[in-house]
Amino acid sequence: MTPVWIIEWMKTTPTTADPAEAVITVGWRCSGTEVDGDTTYSGTVYSTVSLPAADPASFTPYNQLTQEQVLGWVWANGVNKDATEAAVAGQIEQQKNPPVIQPPLPWAA
Repeated sequence: MTPVWIIEWMKTTPTTADPAEAVITVGWRCSGTEVDGDTTYSGTVYSTVSLPAADPASFTPYNQLTQEQVLGWVWANGVNKDATEAAVAGQIEQQKNPPVIQPPLPWAA
C-alpha cells in the first residue's frame, strides 16, 4: 500500500486581514489501496487541523502555496503522519483478514 495524502480544503482569514488569506484550518485526507488478485481493498483517514497564527516573516501568499507545503504544516501541527498511514494500513488489513466474521447458522441449509 502506498499512502496518498491530499488537502481537501483550507479556510483562511479574510482578504482585509493582515496577513490576508492566511490559512487557519486545513481539511486533509490520507488514503491507500491494495490489490490482492481480483480484490481491491482500501482505507481512508480524514480530519482537520487548526494552524497557529501566520508568521509575517515567513508568510507565503495563498495563491503561491503548494500541497507539499501545506502537508508539512499539517504534520507539524499535531497530525502524526506515521500513525495515520498505519491506521489506513490497518483498515486494509482488517478487510483482508476480518477480526470478526459472521458464518451461516449451522442449522441453515
